[in-house]
Amino acid sequence: MPGARARVSTARNAGSEIDWARMIPFLLMHAACLAVIWVGWSWIALELAVGLYLTRMFAVTGFYHRYFCHRAFKTSRVAQFIFGALGTSAMQRGPIWWAAHHRYHHAHSDTPDDVHSPVQQGFLWSHMGWFMSRRYLVADTSRVKDLLRYPELRLLDRFDVVVPSLLGSAVFSLGMVLKHHAPGLGTGGWQLLVWGFFISTVAVYHGTYTINSLSHVFGRQRYRTGDSSRNNPWLALVTLGEGWHNNHHHYPGSVRQGFYWWEFDITYYVLRVMAMLGLIWDLKPVPRAVRDDTIELNAPARAPRPGKAAS
Repeated sequence: MPGARARVSTARNAGSEIDWARMIPFLLMHAACLAVIWVGWSWIALELAVGLYLTRMFAVTGFYHRYFCHRAFKTSRVAQFIFGALGTSAMQRGPIWWAAHHRYHHAHSDTPDDVHSPVQQGFLWSHMGWFMSRRYLVADTSRVKDLLRYPELRLLDRFDVVVPSLLGSAVFSLGMVLKHHAPGLGTGGWQLLVWGFFISTVAVYHGTYTINSLSHVFGRQRYRTGDSSRNNPWLALVTLGEGWHNNHHHYPGSVRQGFYWWEFDITYYVLRVMAMLGLIWDLKPVPRAVRDDTIELNAPARAPRPGKAAS
């Protein structure tokens, strides 16, 4: 089977493409979470970790993905920069790099050219190996010319470690202030740093990565999209709505990924509130005819309709 041999060859070559030096900071982020053994926990530390997880996951799903990648709504240049900066605090590179690779993924989903297909390269590569590879260190910016027009976004991409560093410093400083002025909370700088920054960031890492890896393997396919994208309510819960991945690949331009009322999409609900406040506008819905164009059981796969992939 030539196709199977090609996939095996691709998987073997994937490991040789890893820039192992770049793995060190990534591994250190995970190792720092083990410091919880020494710093302990407190309710304020746990609440901060959850709050920063939800805030940054929303920045990634609502703005990095639905706004920068798919232009599913419009906003002001100021809000674009603020949420772009908030997205960089999740330590997943800058918005231009992120959007360029994601648009490429949609154009080649689950083909040998896909940047992170578990079908082609396996779980570890799709989950986290691909962004450690030398091949994808630099993004193909020809796909994101609309974003390159903004020098402030290019600045975020070039200095994407600045915002996370500032966040870590702020979290540590908050812990020190609380230790001295509110000792009854039982927290301190190191404890908040471990919980609010390291543990929270690593949780956002792997929550986001599951959409690359698990949502192309586990779940249900409502639409024939020409790839293996699937809807998974558990992943939707973890990622604030991104788990309705087959829906998304069926119609990437929609601001809403949970197409039906019972498909909870927390990111969409927050975006609706932001629209009510005038912070964003022109939210693109999924047309009813597109939404109701479901597949029949055992129906043959069909190629994606022209214009579906992000440009």
